[in-house]
Amino acid sequence: MLKDLLLQFIVSLLPVFAFQIWNNKELNWKRMPVFLGVFCGASMLLCMLTEPNFLGCQLDFHLIPYMIGSLYGGWPALALLTLICVIVQYPTLDNFQELASFILFTAGFVMLMSISYRPFHQLSALRKERNGLLLMSVLMLYLVITLTGSVMEWTFDLVLEVVLTVSATLLATWLSIFIIESVKEKQLLHEEVTRLSVNYRNEVEKLQQFIDVTSFAVIVVDCEGRITHYNEMALKLLHIRIELTESGNLLGTYYSKAFQPGQGDLFVNMISQALNGTRATLVPFVSGDKMLLKTTFSLRSLLNNEAEGAALMVQDVTELSQLRNEVGRMERLSLVGQMAASITHEIRNPLAVIRGFVQLIQERSPASQREYFQIVMEELDRANMIISDFLSLAQNRALTMELSSLNDILNELLPLLNADANLRGQTIDTSLCEDMPLIMLNDREIKQMFLNIARNGMEAMDDHGVLQISTHYWNDRIELRIADNGEGIAQDKMVHLFEPFFTTKTRGTGLGLPLCLSIVERHNGKIDVNSIEGEGTTFIVTFYLQQEEKAV
Repeated sequence: MLKDLLLQFIVSLLPVFAFQIWNNKELNWKRMPVFLGVFCGASMLLCMLTEPNFLGCQLDFHLIPYMIGSLYGGWPALALLTLICVIVQYPTLDNFQELASFILFTAGFVMLMSISYRPFHQLSALRKERNGLLLMSVLMLYLVITLTGSVMEWTFDLVLEVVLTVSATLLATWLSIFIIESVKEKQLLHEEVTRLSVNYRNEVEKLQQFIDVTSFAVIVVDCEGRITHYNEMALKLLHIRIELTESGNLLGTYYSKAFQPGQGDLFVNMISQALNGTRATLVPFVSGDKMLLKTTFSLRSLLNNEAEGAALMVQDVTELSQLRNEVGRMERLSLVGQMAASITHEIRNPLAVIRGFVQLIQERSPASQREYFQIVMEELDRANMIISDFLSLAQNRALTMELSSLNDILNELLPLLNADANLRGQTIDTSLCEDMPLIMLNDREIKQMFLNIARNGMEAMDDHGVLQISTHYWNDRIELRIADNGEGIAQDKMVHLFEPFFTTKTRGTGLGLPLCLSIVERHNGKIDVNSIEGEGTTFIVTFYLQQEEKAV
Protein backbone atom coordinates (compact mmCIF):
# COMPACT_ATOMS: atom_id res chain seq x y z
CA MET A 1 0.00 0.00 0.00
CA LEU A 2 2.74 2.48 0.92
CA LYS A 3 4.52 1.89 -2.36
CA ASP A 4 1.34 2.57 -4.29
CA LEU A 5 0.66 5.74 -2.30
CA LEU A 6 4.24 6.95 -2.79
CA LEU A 7 3.96 6.34 -6.54
CA GLN A 8 0.68 8.26 -6.69
CA PHE A 9 2.23 11.07 -4.61
CA ILE A 10 5.19 11.43 -6.98
CA VAL A 11 3.05 11.20 -10.12
CA SER A 12 0.69 13.90 -8.81
CA LEU A 13 3.66 16.26 -8.42
CA LEU A 14 4.90 15.82 -12.01
CA PRO A 15 3.28 19.11 -13.23
CA VAL A 16 5.09 21.02 -10.47
CA PHE A 17 8.47 19.55 -11.42
CA ALA A 18 7.79 20.33 -15.09
CA PHE A 19 6.81 23.87 -14.09
CA GLN A 20 10.21 24.34 -12.47
CA ILE A 21 12.00 23.15 -15.60
CA TRP A 22 9.87 25.48 -17.73
CA ASN A 23 10.67 28.41 -15.46
CA ASN A 24 14.42 27.67 -15.37
CA LYS A 25 14.51 27.92 -19.16
CA GLU A 26 12.71 31.31 -18.90
CA LEU A 27 10.11 30.40 -21.52
CA ASN A 28 7.15 32.61 -22.35
CA TRP A 29 4.70 32.87 -19.43
CA LYS A 30 1.76 33.42 -21.81
CA ARG A 31 1.85 29.72 -22.77
CA MET A 32 1.61 28.53 -19.16
CA PRO A 33 -2.13 27.64 -19.28
CA VAL A 34 -1.53 25.29 -22.21
CA PHE A 35 1.58 23.89 -20.55
CA LEU A 36 -0.18 23.22 -17.24
CA GLY A 37 -3.18 21.75 -18.99
CA VAL A 38 -1.00 19.24 -20.90
CA PHE A 39 1.16 18.16 -17.97
CA CYS A 40 -1.68 18.08 -15.46
CA GLY A 41 -3.65 15.97 -17.93
CA ALA A 42 -0.72 13.58 -18.26
CA SER A 43 -0.39 13.42 -14.49
CA MET A 44 -4.15 12.70 -14.17
CA LEU A 45 -3.87 9.85 -16.67
CA LEU A 46 -0.93 8.30 -14.86
CA CYS A 47 -2.69 8.63 -11.48
CA MET A 48 -5.91 7.02 -12.76
CA LEU A 49 -4.06 4.25 -14.64
CA THR A 50 -1.94 3.37 -11.61
CA GLU A 51 -4.62 3.78 -8.94
CA PRO A 52 -4.23 1.24 -6.09
CA ASN A 53 -6.99 -1.27 -5.28
CA PHE A 54 -7.03 -1.87 -1.55
CA LEU A 55 -9.74 -3.92 0.06
CA GLY A 56 -12.02 -3.30 -2.89
CA CYS A 57 -11.61 0.50 -2.75
CA GLN A 58 -9.86 2.46 -5.52
CA LEU A 59 -8.24 5.66 -4.23
CA ASP A 60 -5.93 7.81 -6.40
CA PHE A 61 -4.41 11.33 -6.46
CA HIS A 62 -5.78 12.53 -9.80
CA LEU A 63 -7.70 15.33 -8.08
CA ILE A 64 -4.40 17.10 -7.24
CA PRO A 65 -3.30 17.83 -10.84
CA TYR A 66 -6.97 18.31 -11.71
CA MET A 67 -7.36 21.13 -9.16
CA ILE A 68 -3.85 22.65 -9.64
CA GLY A 69 -4.24 22.73 -13.40
CA SER A 70 -7.70 24.32 -13.12
CA LEU A 71 -6.62 27.02 -10.64
CA TYR A 72 -3.45 28.05 -12.48
CA GLY A 73 -4.45 27.23 -16.06
CA GLY A 74 -7.89 28.81 -16.10
CA TRP A 75 -10.78 27.86 -18.35
CA PRO A 76 -8.69 26.17 -21.11
CA ALA A 77 -6.98 23.87 -18.63
CA LEU A 78 -10.23 23.18 -16.73
CA ALA A 79 -12.02 22.17 -19.95
CA LEU A 80 -9.14 19.94 -21.10
CA LEU A 81 -8.75 18.21 -17.73
CA THR A 82 -12.51 17.65 -17.37
CA LEU A 83 -12.61 16.07 -20.82
CA ILE A 84 -9.73 13.73 -19.93
CA CYS A 85 -11.43 12.78 -16.67
CA VAL A 86 -14.71 11.97 -18.45
CA ILE A 87 -13.01 9.95 -21.19
CA VAL A 88 -10.99 7.85 -18.73
CA GLN A 89 -13.56 7.29 -15.97
CA TYR A 90 -16.81 6.94 -17.96
CA PRO A 91 -16.05 3.41 -19.22
CA THR A 92 -15.35 2.27 -15.64
CA LEU A 93 -18.81 3.19 -14.36
CA ASP A 94 -20.84 0.01 -13.70
CA ASN A 95 -24.31 1.31 -12.86
CA PHE A 96 -26.57 4.31 -12.92
CA GLN A 97 -25.75 5.24 -9.32
CA GLU A 98 -22.04 5.54 -10.12
CA LEU A 99 -22.84 7.54 -13.25
CA ALA A 100 -25.05 9.94 -11.31
CA SER A 101 -22.44 10.33 -8.59
CA PHE A 102 -19.72 10.98 -11.18
CA ILE A 103 -21.81 13.58 -13.02
CA LEU A 104 -22.72 15.30 -9.75
CA PHE A 105 -19.10 15.40 -8.59
CA THR A 106 -17.77 16.61 -11.94
CA ALA A 107 -20.38 19.37 -12.20
CA GLY A 108 -19.70 20.46 -8.62
CA PHE A 109 -15.96 20.42 -9.21
CA VAL A 110 -16.23 22.53 -12.40
CA MET A 111 -18.51 25.00 -10.65
CA LEU A 112 -16.20 25.21 -7.60
CA MET A 113 -13.09 25.81 -9.75
CA SER A 114 -14.92 28.41 -11.85
CA ILE A 115 -15.91 30.35 -8.76
CA SER A 116 -12.47 30.03 -7.13
CA TYR A 117 -10.24 30.82 -10.16
CA ARG A 118 -10.24 34.63 -10.14
CA PRO A 119 -10.26 35.18 -6.34
CA PHE A 120 -7.47 32.62 -6.03
CA HIS A 121 -5.08 34.65 -8.21
CA GLN A 122 -5.64 37.78 -6.15
CA LEU A 123 -4.49 36.13 -2.90
CA SER A 124 -1.01 36.18 -1.39
CA ALA A 125 1.13 33.05 -1.55
CA LEU A 126 0.28 32.01 2.02
CA ARG A 127 -3.44 32.49 1.53
CA LYS A 128 -3.28 30.56 -1.75
CA GLU A 129 -1.86 27.61 0.19
CA ARG A 130 -4.65 27.85 2.76
CA ASN A 131 -7.33 28.27 0.12
CA GLY A 132 -6.00 25.30 -1.88
CA LEU A 133 -6.00 23.09 1.22
CA LEU A 134 -9.56 24.20 2.00
CA LEU A 135 -10.79 23.33 -1.49
CA MET A 136 -9.07 19.95 -1.44
CA SER A 137 -10.46 19.27 2.04
CA VAL A 138 -13.99 19.89 0.73
CA LEU A 139 -13.37 17.46 -2.14
CA MET A 140 -11.86 14.84 0.17
CA LEU A 141 -14.81 15.17 2.55
CA TYR A 142 -17.22 14.58 -0.33
CA LEU A 143 -15.27 11.51 -1.48
CA VAL A 144 -15.07 10.09 2.05
CA ILE A 145 -18.83 10.55 2.49
CA THR A 146 -19.44 8.85 -0.86
CA LEU A 147 -17.07 6.03 0.10
CA THR A 148 -18.88 5.57 3.43
CA GLY A 149 -22.10 4.90 1.59
CA SER A 150 -20.54 2.25 -0.63
CA VAL A 151 -18.42 0.38 1.93
CA MET A 152 -20.19 -2.42 3.71
CA GLU A 153 -17.78 -2.70 6.62
CA TRP A 154 -15.04 -0.35 7.87
CA THR A 155 -11.92 -2.13 8.92
CA PHE A 156 -8.76 -0.79 10.54
CA ASP A 157 -6.77 -1.26 7.36
CA LEU A 158 -9.40 0.56 5.29
CA VAL A 159 -9.51 3.46 7.74
CA LEU A 160 -5.72 3.59 7.70
CA GLU A 161 -5.68 3.65 3.90
CA VAL A 162 -8.26 6.45 3.76
CA VAL A 163 -6.43 8.50 6.38
CA LEU A 164 -3.08 8.08 4.61
CA THR A 165 -4.62 8.88 1.22
CA VAL A 166 -6.35 12.04 2.49
CA SER A 167 -3.22 13.17 4.37
CA ALA A 168 -0.97 12.54 1.37
CA THR A 169 -3.43 14.31 -0.92
CA LEU A 170 -3.52 17.39 1.30
CA LEU A 171 0.29 17.32 1.62
CA ALA A 172 0.73 17.03 -2.15
CA THR A 173 -1.77 19.86 -2.67
CA TRP A 174 0.08 22.17 -0.26
CA LEU A 175 3.45 21.18 -1.69
CA SER A 176 2.28 21.84 -5.27
CA ILE A 177 0.98 25.34 -4.44
CA PHE A 178 4.02 26.10 -2.30
CA ILE A 179 6.49 25.13 -5.04
CA ILE A 180 4.58 26.97 -7.79
CA GLU A 181 4.33 30.16 -5.71
CA SER A 182 8.00 29.91 -4.72
CA VAL A 183 8.98 29.57 -8.37
CA LYS A 184 6.73 32.47 -9.32
CA GLU A 185 8.22 34.61 -6.55
CA LYS A 186 11.68 33.68 -7.74
CA GLN A 187 10.68 34.60 -11.28
CA LEU A 188 9.28 37.95 -10.12
CA LEU A 189 12.48 38.65 -8.20
CA HIS A 190 14.49 37.70 -11.26
CA GLU A 191 12.42 40.04 -13.43
CA GLU A 192 12.79 42.82 -10.85
CA VAL A 193 16.55 42.31 -10.72
CA THR A 194 16.64 42.32 -14.52
CA ARG A 195 14.57 45.50 -14.63
CA LEU A 196 16.79 47.18 -12.06
CA SER A 197 19.86 46.05 -13.97
CA VAL A 198 18.46 47.48 -17.19
CA ASN A 199 17.55 50.74 -15.41
CA TYR A 200 20.98 50.89 -13.83
CA ARG A 201 22.62 50.29 -17.19
CA ASN A 202 20.43 52.96 -18.79
CA GLU A 203 21.30 55.43 -16.05
CA VAL A 204 24.99 54.65 -16.47
CA GLU A 205 24.67 55.20 -20.21
CA LYS A 206 22.85 58.49 -19.64
CA LEU A 207 25.54 59.57 -17.18
CA GLN A 208 28.24 58.68 -19.70
CA GLN A 209 26.39 60.55 -22.48
CA PHE A 210 26.10 63.59 -20.22
CA ILE A 211 29.77 63.38 -19.36
CA ASP A 212 30.69 62.98 -23.02
CA VAL A 213 28.80 66.04 -24.28
CA THR A 214 29.47 68.42 -21.40
CA SER A 215 32.02 71.18 -21.92
CA PHE A 216 33.67 70.23 -18.63
CA ALA A 217 36.56 67.80 -18.40
CA VAL A 218 35.30 65.03 -16.10
CA ILE A 219 37.02 62.08 -14.44
CA VAL A 220 35.13 59.85 -11.96
CA VAL A 221 36.89 57.33 -9.70
CA ASP A 222 35.49 54.67 -7.37
CA CYS A 223 36.31 54.25 -3.70
CA GLU A 224 39.45 52.27 -4.57
CA GLY A 225 40.73 55.02 -6.84
CA ARG A 226 40.08 53.34 -10.21
CA ILE A 227 38.79 55.53 -13.03
CA THR A 228 35.22 54.56 -13.99
CA HIS A 229 34.20 57.46 -16.27
CA TYR A 230 35.92 60.13 -18.32
CA ASN A 231 35.25 62.18 -21.44
CA GLU A 232 37.15 63.56 -24.41
CA MET A 233 37.54 66.96 -22.78
CA ALA A 234 39.50 65.27 -19.98
CA LEU A 235 41.97 63.95 -22.55
CA LYS A 236 42.34 67.47 -24.00
CA LEU A 237 42.55 69.59 -20.84
CA LEU A 238 44.10 67.26 -18.27
CA HIS A 239 47.63 65.96 -18.34
CA ILE A 240 46.81 62.29 -18.98
CA ARG A 241 49.67 59.93 -19.82
CA ILE A 242 50.05 59.69 -23.57
CA GLU A 243 50.31 55.89 -23.57
CA LEU A 244 46.91 55.62 -21.84
CA THR A 245 45.17 57.99 -24.26
CA GLU A 246 46.60 56.23 -27.30
CA SER A 247 45.81 52.71 -26.08
CA GLY A 248 42.37 53.57 -24.67
CA ASN A 249 43.15 51.79 -21.38
CA LEU A 250 42.31 54.71 -19.11
CA LEU A 251 39.22 53.00 -17.64
CA GLY A 252 40.16 50.90 -14.64
CA THR A 253 43.50 52.67 -14.18
CA TYR A 254 44.31 54.05 -10.74
CA TYR A 255 44.08 57.82 -10.84
CA SER A 256 47.55 58.21 -9.31
CA LYS A 257 49.02 56.47 -12.37
CA ALA A 258 46.87 58.23 -14.97
CA PHE A 259 48.41 61.72 -14.89
CA GLN A 260 51.76 62.84 -16.15
CA PRO A 261 54.35 63.40 -13.38
CA GLY A 262 54.75 67.02 -12.36
CA GLN A 263 52.00 68.53 -14.49
CA GLY A 264 49.29 66.25 -13.08
CA ASP A 265 50.36 66.28 -9.42
CA LEU A 266 47.76 68.91 -8.55
CA PHE A 267 44.97 66.75 -10.02
CA VAL A 268 46.18 63.72 -8.04
CA ASN A 269 46.22 65.69 -4.79
CA MET A 270 42.73 67.08 -5.36
CA ILE A 271 41.25 63.63 -6.05
CA SER A 272 43.02 62.21 -2.98
CA GLN A 273 41.49 64.91 -0.79
CA ALA A 274 38.03 64.26 -2.25
CA LEU A 275 38.34 60.51 -1.55
CA ASN A 276 39.24 61.36 2.03
CA GLY A 277 36.02 63.33 2.39
CA THR A 278 37.22 66.89 1.79
CA ARG A 279 34.46 69.15 0.55
CA ALA A 280 34.35 70.55 -2.97
CA THR A 281 36.94 73.19 -3.77
CA LEU A 282 37.37 75.60 -6.69
CA VAL A 283 40.94 76.13 -7.79
CA PRO A 284 41.89 78.50 -10.64
CA PHE A 285 44.81 77.29 -12.72
CA VAL A 286 46.66 78.87 -15.64
CA SER A 287 48.19 76.47 -18.16
CA GLY A 288 49.87 78.28 -21.03
CA ASP A 289 47.30 80.54 -22.66
CA LYS A 290 44.40 78.71 -21.00
CA MET A 291 42.72 79.49 -17.72
CA LEU A 292 41.17 76.45 -16.03
CA LEU A 293 38.79 76.26 -13.09
CA LYS A 294 39.10 72.95 -11.22
CA THR A 295 36.84 71.40 -8.62
CA THR A 296 36.59 68.03 -6.86
CA PHE A 297 33.90 66.51 -4.67
CA SER A 298 33.15 63.22 -2.95
CA LEU A 299 30.54 60.78 -4.23
CA ARG A 300 28.69 59.40 -1.21
CA SER A 301 26.27 56.54 -0.64
CA LEU A 302 22.65 57.50 0.01
CA LEU A 303 22.36 54.72 2.59
CA ASN A 304 25.26 55.36 4.97
CA ASN A 305 26.78 58.59 3.59
CA GLU A 306 30.14 56.89 3.17
CA ALA A 307 32.48 57.98 0.37
CA GLU A 308 32.12 55.68 -2.63
CA GLY A 309 34.28 57.65 -5.02
CA ALA A 310 35.22 61.11 -6.20
CA ALA A 311 34.88 63.30 -9.28
CA LEU A 312 37.25 65.81 -10.79
CA MET A 313 35.73 68.52 -13.02
CA VAL A 314 37.77 71.08 -14.93
CA GLN A 315 36.24 73.96 -16.89
CA ASP A 316 38.08 75.96 -19.51
CA VAL A 317 37.18 79.56 -18.65
CA THR A 318 39.60 81.12 -21.13
CA GLU A 319 36.77 82.40 -23.30
CA LEU A 320 34.94 83.77 -20.26
CA SER A 321 38.11 85.57 -19.23
CA GLN A 322 38.44 87.02 -22.71
CA LEU A 323 34.83 88.12 -22.63
CA ARG A 324 35.43 89.73 -19.24
CA ASN A 325 38.38 91.59 -20.71
CA GLU A 326 36.23 92.64 -23.65
CA VAL A 327 33.58 93.95 -21.26
CA GLY A 328 36.30 95.88 -19.47
CA ARG A 329 37.44 97.31 -22.78
CA MET A 330 33.90 98.35 -23.65
CA GLU A 331 33.56 100.00 -20.24
CA ARG A 332 36.77 101.90 -20.83
CA LEU A 333 35.49 102.97 -24.24
CA SER A 334 32.31 104.16 -22.60
CA LEU A 335 34.38 106.20 -20.16
CA VAL A 336 36.32 107.59 -23.11
CA GLY A 337 33.03 108.67 -24.67
CA GLN A 338 31.99 110.51 -21.54
CA MET A 339 35.36 112.19 -21.35
CA ALA A 340 35.21 113.14 -25.03
CA ALA A 341 31.83 114.80 -24.56
CA SER A 342 33.30 117.03 -21.87
CA ILE A 343 36.55 117.66 -23.72
CA THR A 344 34.63 118.82 -26.81
CA HIS A 345 33.15 121.81 -24.99
CA GLU A 346 35.85 122.46 -22.41
CA ILE A 347 39.03 122.19 -24.50
CA ARG A 348 38.33 122.36 -28.23
CA ASN A 349 36.90 125.88 -28.26
CA PRO A 350 39.72 127.38 -26.13
CA LEU A 351 42.26 125.68 -28.40
CA ALA A 352 40.68 127.29 -31.45
CA VAL A 353 40.90 130.70 -29.75
CA ILE A 354 44.52 130.11 -28.73
CA ARG A 355 45.47 129.00 -32.24
CA GLY A 356 43.85 132.10 -33.73
CA PHE A 357 45.73 134.47 -31.44
CA VAL A 358 49.02 132.57 -31.95
CA GLN A 359 48.56 132.92 -35.70
CA LEU A 360 47.84 136.65 -35.24
CA ILE A 361 50.94 137.13 -33.07
CA GLN A 362 52.99 135.18 -35.61
CA GLU A 363 52.08 137.65 -38.34
CA ARG A 364 53.28 140.57 -36.16
CA SER A 365 56.47 138.89 -34.95
CA PRO A 366 59.92 138.90 -36.55
CA ALA A 367 60.64 136.21 -39.16
CA SER A 368 63.30 134.70 -36.87
CA GLN A 369 60.60 133.68 -34.35
CA ARG A 370 58.13 132.18 -36.81
CA GLU A 371 59.68 128.72 -36.36
CA TYR A 372 58.67 128.75 -32.68
CA PHE A 373 55.15 129.83 -33.53
CA GLN A 374 54.97 127.04 -36.10
CA ILE A 375 55.89 124.48 -33.41
CA VAL A 376 53.18 125.88 -31.10
CA MET A 377 50.58 125.67 -33.87
CA GLU A 378 51.57 122.09 -34.74
CA GLU A 379 51.18 121.06 -31.13
CA LEU A 380 47.80 122.77 -30.98
CA ASP A 381 46.79 120.89 -34.14
CA ARG A 382 48.01 117.65 -32.55
CA ALA A 383 45.92 118.32 -29.44
CA ASN A 384 42.93 119.02 -31.68
CA MET A 385 43.55 115.74 -33.52
CA ILE A 386 43.53 113.85 -30.21
CA ILE A 387 40.19 115.42 -29.36
CA SER A 388 38.82 114.47 -32.78
CA ASP A 389 39.93 110.84 -32.26
CA PHE A 390 38.20 110.90 -28.87
CA LEU A 391 34.98 111.99 -30.52
CA SER A 392 35.19 109.45 -33.33
CA LEU A 393 35.89 106.60 -30.92
CA ALA A 394 33.05 107.60 -28.61
CA GLN A 395 30.43 107.85 -31.33
CA ASN A 396 27.71 105.24 -30.93
CA ARG A 397 25.09 106.64 -33.25
CA ALA A 398 23.36 104.67 -35.97
CA LEU A 399 25.34 104.66 -39.19
CA THR A 400 23.90 105.63 -42.52
CA MET A 401 25.00 102.89 -44.89
CA GLU A 402 24.42 102.29 -48.56
CA LEU A 403 25.50 99.74 -51.12
CA SER A 404 29.05 100.62 -52.10
CA SER A 405 32.09 99.08 -53.72
CA LEU A 406 35.08 98.69 -51.43
CA ASN A 407 37.36 98.95 -54.44
CA ASP A 408 35.87 102.33 -55.43
CA ILE A 409 36.51 103.70 -51.93
CA LEU A 410 40.10 102.51 -52.02
CA ASN A 411 40.70 103.92 -55.51
CA GLU A 412 39.59 107.34 -54.28
CA LEU A 413 42.24 107.27 -51.55
CA LEU A 414 45.13 105.68 -53.45
CA PRO A 415 46.34 108.96 -55.09
CA LEU A 416 46.56 110.52 -51.63
CA LEU A 417 48.51 107.53 -50.27
CA ASN A 418 50.80 107.44 -53.33
CA ALA A 419 51.68 111.09 -52.78
CA ASP A 420 52.44 110.41 -49.13
CA ALA A 421 54.53 107.37 -50.07
CA ASN A 422 56.56 109.35 -52.63
CA LEU A 423 57.52 111.85 -49.96
CA ARG A 424 58.75 108.97 -47.79
CA GLY A 425 60.53 107.18 -50.62
CA GLN A 426 58.18 104.21 -50.33
CA THR A 427 56.08 102.22 -52.81
CA ILE A 428 52.45 101.11 -52.75
CA ASP A 429 51.57 97.83 -54.48
CA THR A 430 47.85 97.24 -55.06
CA SER A 431 45.95 94.11 -56.13
CA LEU A 432 42.19 94.59 -56.11
CA CYS A 433 39.68 91.82 -56.80
CA GLU A 434 37.87 92.45 -60.10
CA ASP A 435 34.48 90.85 -59.37
CA MET A 436 33.95 92.58 -56.04
CA PRO A 437 30.25 92.68 -55.02
CA LEU A 438 28.55 95.70 -53.48
CA ILE A 439 28.12 95.72 -49.70
CA MET A 440 26.51 98.01 -47.15
CA LEU A 441 29.18 100.53 -46.06
CA ASN A 442 29.53 103.97 -44.54
CA ASP A 443 31.86 105.70 -46.97
CA ARG A 444 33.34 108.21 -44.51
CA GLU A 445 34.13 105.67 -41.77
CA ILE A 446 35.66 103.12 -44.16
CA LYS A 447 37.96 105.82 -45.55
CA GLN A 448 39.00 106.82 -42.04
CA MET A 449 39.71 103.19 -41.07
CA PHE A 450 41.68 102.52 -44.27
CA LEU A 451 43.81 105.67 -43.98
CA ASN A 452 44.63 104.96 -40.32
CA ILE A 453 45.85 101.41 -40.98
CA ALA A 454 47.68 102.33 -44.19
CA ARG A 455 49.52 105.27 -42.61
CA ASN A 456 50.42 103.14 -39.59
CA GLY A 457 52.01 100.67 -42.00
CA MET A 458 53.89 103.44 -43.81
CA GLU A 459 55.17 104.85 -40.53
CA ALA A 460 56.40 101.39 -39.51
CA MET A 461 58.59 101.08 -42.64
CA ASP A 462 61.85 102.82 -43.49
CA ASP A 463 62.76 104.30 -46.87
CA HIS A 464 62.21 101.99 -49.84
CA GLY A 465 59.50 100.12 -47.94
CA VAL A 466 56.63 98.51 -49.85
CA LEU A 467 53.01 98.69 -48.68
CA GLN A 468 50.83 95.97 -50.21
CA ILE A 469 47.09 96.59 -50.46
CA SER A 470 44.82 93.82 -51.77
CA THR A 471 41.17 92.79 -51.70
CA HIS A 472 39.72 89.29 -51.95
CA TYR A 473 36.21 87.90 -52.28
CA TRP A 474 34.86 84.50 -51.18
CA ASN A 475 31.34 83.11 -50.92
CA ASP A 476 30.26 84.98 -47.82
CA ARG A 477 33.01 87.47 -47.03
CA ILE A 478 35.26 90.21 -48.40
CA GLU A 479 38.80 90.73 -47.14
CA LEU A 480 40.99 93.82 -47.21
CA ARG A 481 44.68 93.11 -46.59
CA ILE A 482 47.18 95.86 -45.76
CA ALA A 483 50.71 94.48 -45.37
CA ASP A 484 53.95 96.33 -44.63
CA ASN A 485 57.54 95.07 -44.48
CA GLY A 486 58.47 97.10 -41.45
CA GLU A 487 59.87 96.09 -38.09
CA GLY A 488 56.84 94.06 -37.01
CA ILE A 489 55.17 93.99 -33.62
CA ALA A 490 56.41 92.06 -30.58
CA GLN A 491 54.12 89.26 -29.43
CA ASP A 492 53.77 90.70 -25.93
CA LYS A 493 52.38 93.90 -27.46
CA MET A 494 49.95 92.16 -29.85
CA VAL A 495 47.41 91.48 -27.07
CA HIS A 496 47.24 95.19 -26.23
CA LEU A 497 47.16 96.43 -29.83
CA PHE A 498 43.52 97.56 -29.80
CA GLU A 499 43.44 98.92 -26.27
CA PRO A 500 42.83 102.69 -26.00
CA PHE A 501 45.95 104.79 -25.28
CA PHE A 502 48.32 101.90 -26.08
CA THR A 503 50.79 102.82 -28.81
CA THR A 504 54.18 101.70 -30.12
CA LYS A 505 54.96 105.14 -31.60
CA THR A 506 56.67 107.94 -29.72
CA ARG A 507 54.10 110.53 -30.76
CA GLY A 508 51.03 108.34 -31.15
CA THR A 509 47.78 108.83 -29.25
CA GLY A 510 46.89 105.14 -28.95
CA LEU A 511 43.40 105.80 -30.31
CA GLY A 512 43.85 105.06 -34.03
CA LEU A 513 43.55 101.26 -33.96
CA PRO A 514 40.75 101.19 -31.34
CA LEU A 515 38.89 103.60 -33.63
CA CYS A 516 39.49 101.29 -36.61
CA LEU A 517 38.23 98.30 -34.63
CA SER A 518 35.14 100.23 -33.58
CA ILE A 519 34.39 101.15 -37.20
CA VAL A 520 34.81 97.56 -38.44
CA GLU A 521 32.66 96.14 -35.64
CA ARG A 522 29.90 98.63 -36.47
CA HIS A 523 30.03 97.11 -39.97
CA ASN A 524 29.67 93.59 -38.44
CA GLY A 525 33.25 92.74 -39.43
CA LYS A 526 36.48 91.86 -37.69
CA ILE A 527 40.19 92.73 -37.77
CA ASP A 528 42.96 90.14 -37.56
CA VAL A 529 46.65 91.00 -37.25
CA ASN A 530 49.58 88.80 -38.28
CA SER A 531 53.01 90.12 -37.43
CA ILE A 532 56.56 88.74 -37.41
CA GLU A 533 59.32 90.81 -35.86
CA GLY A 534 61.81 91.94 -38.49
CA GLU A 535 59.55 90.94 -41.40
CA GLY A 536 56.44 93.08 -41.16
CA THR A 537 52.78 93.23 -40.21
CA THR A 538 49.57 92.37 -42.06
CA PHE A 539 46.15 93.75 -41.08
CA ILE A 540 43.24 91.64 -42.39
CA VAL A 541 39.86 93.40 -42.34
CA THR A 542 36.93 91.03 -43.00
CA PHE A 543 33.39 92.05 -43.97
CA TYR A 544 30.63 89.42 -44.04
CA LEU A 545 28.00 89.52 -46.76
CA GLN A 546 24.32 89.41 -45.86
CA GLN A 547 21.81 87.42 -47.91
CA GLU A 548 20.45 90.50 -49.64
CA GLU A 549 24.00 91.59 -50.52
CA LYS A 550 24.79 88.23 -52.11
CA ALA A 551 21.78 88.60 -54.38
CA VAL A 552 22.98 91.96 -55.74
